[in-house]
Amino acid sequence: MKFNRILLSVTLVVVALVVQVSVLARLQLPGAVPDLVLLTVVGLALVYGPVSGSLIGFGAGLLADLAPPADHAAGRYALVLCVIGYLAGLARPDNGRLKSATGPMAVVVAAAIGSTLLYAGVGALVGDTAARHVGLGSLLFTAAVYDLLLAPFTVPLIMALARRAENDPLAESGGGADVASGWLSSGTGLRIGSQRSGLRVKAARSRASRAGRIKGVKRL
Repeated sequence: MKFNRILLSVTLVVVALVVQVSVLARLQLPGAVPDLVLLTVVGLALVYGPVSGSLIGFGAGLLADLAPPADHAAGRYALVLCVIGYLAGLARPDNGRLKSATGPMAVVVAAAIGSTLLYAGVGALVGDTAARHVGLGSLLFTAAVYDLLLAPFTVPLIMALARRAENDPLAESGGGADVASGWLSSGTGLRIGSQRSGLRVKAARSRASRAGRIKGVKRL
């Protein structure tokens, strides 16, 4: 991995972990806790691909395993996020552009559900039955809802920062705006920048048409 990629990934993961432990974990929401670390791994994997996504996921999960008040065996969440990072990286767009929110939203939901199932499954193998007492169905539903609500405010920004750190031409030519607009367009397949340029062309044509009518020139 490149140095700037490592530096950005470590910084984003540490910030996400601090916010999750100090803020999100103390909200006392019913069911699961919004997983900002998971969303960070997903956002980076969607830019860097499966191999880097798995490495980032392993490192992020290991930090989460060691950070207080962790009460489970070290390496458990590292394994989960390693798998999630690899699978999320497989969904990276071929051309680097996001034309709609459908794909990333599906990845976020799948990651939330998959990480919860994997975490509970690994826990069952080591004798941790906490998920049974809380209710696995409730955990799956709340994890998907919380992460899906938090994703539009985090994943596009993380992807834009990752592209800029890579010196990606898409980041210099408005790639970050394409990422955000893909989420805000809600699956319409239209980018906000394209909509704005189309409106400007229509306005210019309208002004030219009015000027032609004033001069008595018939325009087609």
